[in-house]
Amino acid sequence: MTMIDNGTQATPAEIKQSVAELEDEAITIIREVAAECRNPVLLFSGGKDSAVLLHLAVKAFRPGSLPFPVMHVDTGHNFDEVIEYRDMLVEHYGVKLVIASVQASIDAGRAVEETGPRASRNRLQSVTLLDAIAEHKFDAAFGGGRRDEDKARAKERFFSHRDAFGQWDPKNQRPELWNLFNGAKQPGEHFRVFPISNWTEMNVWHYIRREGIELPSLYFAAPRHVIWRSNSWLPVSEFITLRPTEVPTEKMVRFRTLGDITITGGIESEAATLDQIIAEVETLRQTERGNREDDKRSESSMEERKKQGYF
Repeated sequence: MTMIDNGTQATPAEIKQSVAELEDEAITIIREVAAECRNPVLLFSGGKDSAVLLHLAVKAFRPGSLPFPVMHVDTGHNFDEVIEYRDMLVEHYGVKLVIASVQASIDAGRAVEETGPRASRNRLQSVTLLDAIAEHKFDAAFGGGRRDEDKARAKERFFSHRDAFGQWDPKNQRPELWNLFNGAKQPGEHFRVFPISNWTEMNVWHYIRREGIELPSLYFAAPRHVIWRSNSWLPVSEFITLRPTEVPTEKMVRFRTLGDITITGGIESEAATLDQIIAEVETLRQTERGNREDDKRSESSMEERKKQGYF
């Protein structure tokens, strides 16, 4: 069941009002960035949160066009469905797409490929992202991060300052009393801005249903070939090195969050519609990032990566 602040079950009217208030807050922040910053960009991964963020950004400036580009940090280890979805949305909204390639960073010697069964390009994205921000002189980058995802994200403000090296200092966060945002920065610095920071996973799904936002099929339960690793179902892929004890099997699986194939773990599920997903999420006790391989490397994995320039 969906709860409200006092711990009681939310009524449909209260859910509708809550989502409307969150939408207003997010659109206000997006417009504030467009007014304060000279060259913002919207980071787009192809997941549900960035899809909601793009939808909000388009809505914020309708009937005009989006006044900033969309950037995808392409690791080369994406689900095919995500790339198809990205290209479909770019064409649908008529937005400019910037692609920053992790493979190009590796080829240029800027990043080093990991090896072994748990190899991933997730950490390498930070190098590619920071290089792209410097190359295009972006001074603000919208992200779809939410405070309920991880304890490191819970420390972050709407306007999250990054120094000249792209690093995040959790002890140097600016106050945002009365939703007043301080966008002042030195040359070479930038902000990561999180308009849906106050949203929960349930808020996101309610909004997706309300707005009719199309999503990749990976979010919906279907028979998929997977392996069991680190207490989640990883998709069988050319990018994942199987261990001798790992045997591919077919399961009804869906993914609550999308990243690289190498780190995106699924859950067994029969939820194949939005209504079924919302009903399922109400009963789950594990956070949606609980099946992400990149978050299982250490207790402070997310915070360590963010300090290095991660999303």
